[in-house]
Amino acid sequence: MIWSKRSISFPPASIDRWLRRVLYAAATIAALIMLLILLFLLYESWPALQQLPLRRFFSDASWHPLEAQYNLLPMLAGTFYASSGAMLLAMPMGILSALFIVVYAPPRIAMLYRRLLELLAGIPSVVFGFWGLTTLVPLINQWEPPGLSLLAAILVLTLMILPTIAVTSHAALQAVPREYLQASAALGLSHWGSIVGIALPAARTGILAGILLAAGRAIGETMAVLMVAGNVAQHAGSLFDPIRTLASNIALEMAYAMDGHRAALFVSGLLLLLWVMLLTAAASWLARNRHA
Repeated sequence: MIWSKRSISFPPASIDRWLRRVLYAAATIAALIMLLILLFLLYESWPALQQLPLRRFFSDASWHPLEAQYNLLPMLAGTFYASSGAMLLAMPMGILSALFIVVYAPPRIAMLYRRLLELLAGIPSVVFGFWGLTTLVPLINQWEPPGLSLLAAILVLTLMILPTIAVTSHAALQAVPREYLQASAALGLSHWGSIVGIALPAARTGILAGILLAAGRAIGETMAVLMVAGNVAQHAGSLFDPIRTLASNIALEMAYAMDGHRAALFVSGLLLLLWVMLLTAAASWLARNRHA
């Protein structure tokens, strides 16, 4: 059937009204999903939070749920060390990679390099973990045993989050109006001065969004870290010590956890969610203050 032009035409106001309703509905659904996840974690964590003082999750002697010891600090520290180390390496490399694509690389090389980053971003985490376990861990073991370590987790996470930062930074830099750079050149700024003083500040919101996405992935990554970190619930004394992260701890023990042990694992998940929410709030506050 061929639709007539009269049957498919809508007044612009009607289109805007329906589009607004669709967008409001999508935003409401997303917010409700997030709220339901938070309520679910609170519900499942409540038995542990009700029976145990909150301080016990940070003051118990160790993590031994069968002995009713639920110290989460070693896993919190392991998560913080691994994700922070990966971010410290990936942020400058990702932003510099984006600058290379946008500013310095010839068009053909820029396109190939961007495709490579996109391909790297699509590799499943288990593949990174398998590569780290079979290649990276033996190399670290030759340097300082046992190889399964905080350093291996940092390096694998860096490879995983680098494409996210690079691709989002590239998109943010490409969106900077060319008039800004032309005006800076007219004022006599050097090429590097235009990049540092004009392009990067103008693209900071997009770059910050990419960094936030990468941080969320680094904090919540499970399989790759589980395969290379050693999974020992301890505070790392050096880069070569094994660690265990919160996400890895949940994956390792949820299959057989019961009662208080199971509720304590949900407390771990709740902490991860609150951590990411805090990062999001901090990034939003920083973006608002810089725009002010």
